[in-house]
Amino acid sequence: MDSIERLYEVITHRRTHPQEKSYTCYLFDQGLDKICKKIGEESAETIIAAKNGIQDDTVGEIADLFYHVLVMMVDQGIPLSALDDVLTERSAKIGNLKTFHQVDHDS
Repeated sequence: MDSIERLYEVITHRRTHPQEKSYTCYLFDQGLDKICKKIGEESAETIIAAKNGIQDDTVGEIADLFYHVLVMMVDQGIPLSALDDVLTERSAKIGNLKTFHQVDHDS
């Protein structure tokens, strides 16, 4: 079992068996708005770390982002297998480059 699956299981366990002083339980108690706010914050921090070019910082921020996305998935009842199914389907596609408008090329 890989680390993302293990983390997903821990988060799921915390959802069904809350523990005092657990940050994961705190997020569930605060609700979806708080969870989504944290995803936004971690996304911005990931971007900044990448732009700063420090790989260790970037990896740490990506891990924080993944964690908060997994919390959201558990909160929303989205199984990890659903994500795996979509990624598997997408990876099997060949020639799936989307056509962008000129305005998209500039961003």
